[in-house]
Amino acid sequence: MTGGPPIRQRPSPNCGARRGGAQLDMIVLHYTAMEGAEAAMDRLCDPEAEVSAHYVICARGSITQLVDEEMRAWHAGAGRWGDVEDVNSRSIGIELDNLGTHPFSEPQMMALEELMRGIMARWSIPPERVIGHQDMAPARKFDPGPRFDWQRLARAGLSVWPEPARGEPARFRADAALFGYRADASETAVLEAFRARFRPGATGEADEADAGLMRALAEAYPHG
Repeated sequence: MTGGPPIRQRPSPNCGARRGGAQLDMIVLHYTAMEGAEAAMDRLCDPEAEVSAHYVICARGSITQLVDEEMRAWHAGAGRWGDVEDVNSRSIGIELDNLGTHPFSEPQMMALEELMRGIMARWSIPPERVIGHQDMAPARKFDPGPRFDWQRLARAGLSVWPEPARGEPARFRADAALFGYRADASETAVLEAFRARFRPGATGEADEADAGLMRALAEAYPHG
């Protein structure tokens, strides 16, 4: 990263070739949910754990690369976004040192933004193809969680954010599938994932505000 902090290298054995010549066109954000970045990297580099990510960013903003960007890291697991079923083969996985219970630090967010700018430029990844782990695996995963500042990324051109609008709650689930949330997930799971990202703190059944935001996303970015 030009002008950015140096990137430490700690190769993980938990990777392989991207399957079927898949084109890299996504970024998936995670939190580590562990006590410290080093503990997370120990696990991500443990062959028995069979998990990994391309990058880990600690709370102080230092970046460690575990898997080469051209390789398939094992960070996404079972899940789907739009018509993409093998998310690992299409994505870069970035783990953020956080338990999911507190805000992400300023040095960490600055490092993430710098890292993402480089990745998105190298691989021509559009902002709408940046998602959270919970987006592609609602009900099973909950990261990066409601404490992550998605709106900040959108202001920097690194993600998307819909304009407030009112819509029809009855259309919420269909529009969610059009935007990218997996069609076989329950409306409750999808609503929770959507609100964690776009309406943190909202409760109850899907309402006109949820429906309006989802309609705007589905119209602007069909199939994620």
